[in-house]
Amino acid sequence: MSNLQTRIDGHLATLTRPQSPGHAVAVARHGELLYASGHGLASLEQRSGIGADTLFRIASVSKQFTVAAGLRLAAQGRLDLAADARGLLAELAQLPQAVTVDQLMRNCSGLPDFLELLRLGGVGLEQLTRRASMAAALARNRHLNSKPGSRFLYCNSNYLLLGLLVERLSGQSLGDYLQQAFFAPLGMTQTRMVPACDQVLPGLAAPYLRQEDDGGYRRALHGFEHGGEGGLVSNVLDLTRWAQALLAPRSELAALAEALMAPTLLSGAQPSPYARGLEHSRWRGHACVGHGGLWPGYRSEFLLLPAEGLSIVVISNDSGSNPYKLARELLDLLLPPTAMAEPTAPPAPDWAGDWINAEAGLLLGLQRGPGTRLTARQWGQCFELYPEADGSWLPLRGAYEFRLRAGPAGTLLLETGAGRQHELQRLARREPLPAGLAGRWHCADIASHWDITAEGEVSVHGPLMRSPQPWQLLGLTDTLMELRAPGYWMSSSQLLRVAERGADGRIIGLSLDSSRIRGLRFSPLP
Repeated sequence: MSNLQTRIDGHLATLTRPQSPGHAVAVARHGELLYASGHGLASLEQRSGIGADTLFRIASVSKQFTVAAGLRLAAQGRLDLAADARGLLAELAQLPQAVTVDQLMRNCSGLPDFLELLRLGGVGLEQLTRRASMAAALARNRHLNSKPGSRFLYCNSNYLLLGLLVERLSGQSLGDYLQQAFFAPLGMTQTRMVPACDQVLPGLAAPYLRQEDDGGYRRALHGFEHGGEGGLVSNVLDLTRWAQALLAPRSELAALAEALMAPTLLSGAQPSPYARGLEHSRWRGHACVGHGGLWPGYRSEFLLLPAEGLSIVVISNDSGSNPYKLARELLDLLLPPTAMAEPTAPPAPDWAGDWINAEAGLLLGLQRGPGTRLTARQWGQCFELYPEADGSWLPLRGAYEFRLRAGPAGTLLLETGAGRQHELQRLARREPLPAGLAGRWHCADIASHWDITAEGEVSVHGPLMRSPQPWQLLGLTDTLMELRAPGYWMSSSQLLRVAERGADGRIIGLSLDSSRIRGLRFSPLP
């Protein structure tokens, strides 16, 4: 066994507990497979191990393939990337502004995420939901988070719609088109589109959720059908073949790889980290391109270093794992120390507590751990931060614009992309909920109404179902509230704002921000 294999095995062994879910990992350089193996169990019930050939749902790593299909149609003259998608997709006909096909590919369309639209109508990821219901949610919506092309905000709607567009233009299912165009020619024999959440697939690792109370596991439930946003099943070996095709492309794939990785310039000449189904980032001074995937019980990271001809693929069936971080730890093992631009890690600053910018609608919780560890909580989700040489802190997660640093006079400065920088103050105290909030509130864009009590309990009634348990409103300022929503897989939080009052002072408009929706409006019902 080579020294590299020994080091990678040793590192993975420290992350995998006995009789637990684990990881499959593949590393390749200039077409040579340097490492491919698995650690942990594909099935806790059957005690079957993970190998390099074990199948997983790769979730949002699928997006680059959906984009590749669209780019191929464009290269054939069958799709105009500059076309207004409203004229190509009936689901977008009601939008107030033009959204181009290219803006869908580049995650800067301004569309709200359909998963958020459904969740805010009471539908969790574990509930059976057909693709037709997802498309209907988008067709009802007339809301845009921002002017198309002006900012990056991660959005699954873009790739659900691109998948539908590929199907309608090609006359084939998205899976069949991808099989014919890419999987078969590249020898990706184990990769396929699997829309049904309950389809039996031999060799598929079972997904598991880690329990916070005792560290044990339970099976993750899936209810949503999948499409262009995240429907592929694959393994690390097949994804390494795809990586090699992008890093050393031949003929048609040369232009395709270049188009996938082409940087995005937003309006106002602001750069975006997101290209087309792939994201640009840096690690220890090295330019990286890649994408992660996240679905209940499945997590993945597809990482490329084009200048080094290097690819790292990590997939896990453990909800508590972090393939984004693991892929970069493996990168540290691969690159020689002299090539690493590693900063001296400072101790974590004493920023523990809640921080707020009420005007910008930002609420951030920070927790200090041992050594250099600093953990953030935003929109109900926790993620680890790591230090940069300039004193700023970045998230160990992908597709998330976030850079935190110390500000003047005890404040923090948070950069959120496209030139936006916000000053955060410590949240000294929470204000009570505004008076007059109780009642029934309607949002046309999600075809739902919310019943709010004087105590701040929120019952959600959507077009498909109602939330199984109430959500809870907590006061922040005299006009801003935090809405905490429990969930089967993960909890979330939103910010609800008093947006408008009548001449008599009554509240007549509420506005909601979530992780992937901005400014969703609610009006009172009698």
